[in-house]
Amino acid sequence: MIHLGSRSALFTDHYQLVMGQLYFREGLAERRAQFDYFFRENPDYGTHQAGFCIAAGLEPLLEWLDTTSFGEAETAALRELRTAAGEPLFDEAYLDWLVSSCDFSLLELTSIAEGRVIHPHLPVMSVVGPMAVAQIVETALLNHLNYATLIATKAARVRQSAQSSVVLEFGMRRGAGAAVDEGARAALIGGCNATSNVEASVVLGTDPKGTHAHSLVQAYLATGGGELEAFRAFARSYPDDCVLLVDTIDTLRSGMPNAITVFNELRAAGHEPVGVRLDSGDLAYLGVQAARQLDAAGFPDASIVLSGDLDELTIWQIRSQIFEEAIRVGLDPTAMLARLVYGVGTRLITSHGESALGGVFKLVGVENAEGEWEPAIKLSENPVKIPIPGAKSVWRLYDHAGVATVDLVAVPDEDPLGDDDIEAFHPFLDGVSRIIRRSDIARAEALRSDPRLQRDQGLAMSRQRALDDVAALDPGVRRLVNPHRYHVSLTKAMKERQRTVIAAVRSRA
Repeated sequence: MIHLGSRSALFTDHYQLVMGQLYFREGLAERRAQFDYFFRENPDYGTHQAGFCIAAGLEPLLEWLDTTSFGEAETAALRELRTAAGEPLFDEAYLDWLVSSCDFSLLELTSIAEGRVIHPHLPVMSVVGPMAVAQIVETALLNHLNYATLIATKAARVRQSAQSSVVLEFGMRRGAGAAVDEGARAALIGGCNATSNVEASVVLGTDPKGTHAHSLVQAYLATGGGELEAFRAFARSYPDDCVLLVDTIDTLRSGMPNAITVFNELRAAGHEPVGVRLDSGDLAYLGVQAARQLDAAGFPDASIVLSGDLDELTIWQIRSQIFEEAIRVGLDPTAMLARLVYGVGTRLITSHGESALGGVFKLVGVENAEGEWEPAIKLSENPVKIPIPGAKSVWRLYDHAGVATVDLVAVPDEDPLGDDDIEAFHPFLDGVSRIIRRSDIARAEALRSDPRLQRDQGLAMSRQRALDDVAALDPGVRRLVNPHRYHVSLTKAMKERQRTVIAAVRSRA
């Protein structure tokens, strides 16, 4: 029995299996082919835009490829499907082939590692293998990589705004079904320190984080108690992890005074409180006033957790307001900002403003009958849809200050630097190029490798890659609003190949 959410081998689109049968019938199923995964535009959130993306979703994809195959349950389900004429959609020979030969482990992957900064038109991953097998995995591959990359990118932008402050992912209740697990993982790669998602935390080997609900205070009020009794109950159960949610009744006249009373009691009992949480209202103003009360009560190191529809722009605005208000009331603004913790939920897990990444999976090469590779290309009236054909290498060039300058797509084994200046060509517009002076480039880094060799590196390394790569971008590319466009370019040899393939396809057409 196939269940929704099982992510079996049927976790694909109808047309992938239909194409697989066509290849099988035409003798092309075992013909080796290459497909590339890339995206064409960075996320545009409406009022603000991303100047880069963060690669994520690779490990869950590899796990799916390694553990998924066609078996009796899958073929039994496919056997029941019918054409418009009432005939079986899939014949028995093809179903037998799916079980015996559609082996996802036959696919050779070359990929940019999780956590790396990636850009439009950059070939993030190449998949080489039997044509029908590679075709069938397209949908699952796009599903795993597109959403995770979208969330990791949003998290990296939140991390930029939050600077060195702790960021917690709080979005599970507002996300799309079980996808929140991979969303939480992607958020951790992008720069979040922890997630409230317990299942994801357990699987990923991290500690979940959270506070308490408004319902704790409401329950005590409804049963004849009060906010102070609710706070005391929480402190009794969690004396060393005590973060109190202070905005259920009145933040400054009730929540904060009651929290400070409990904090004093905790300290007298030998425990140090962690802090308070603000979930509504003017978070910047309330945060400053909460800090004043905590400082006056002798808790200058207590954290102030801010939550409630936060994203990169609201955090940026809150920090700017807090900096000014802290100075006005006599607080050290640097110390004030350092004690903040951000709980980011709905707007992170849903990538508020840009709900999908337009990643695509395109055929770029096919092995001919003689065993030689022929580049493949899609032509379109829209030039932006023209991919980069054939096998390739991908390089990132850095200047002498360590700033990433350009990503170059080259033919295999091509030296991206050499001794001469570099002519870099637009990835799809003909006649558009620029010269990069060789003297301006300090080093070239190969970006892609076998992702199965990266699997033991862990989540922390992926997060560090994201932090390092974002730091290596020009400030204009990192800008939260109207960022500069980072250039992905072709070497002269790769541009000549693209032109040759385009001309050949047009002449045959």
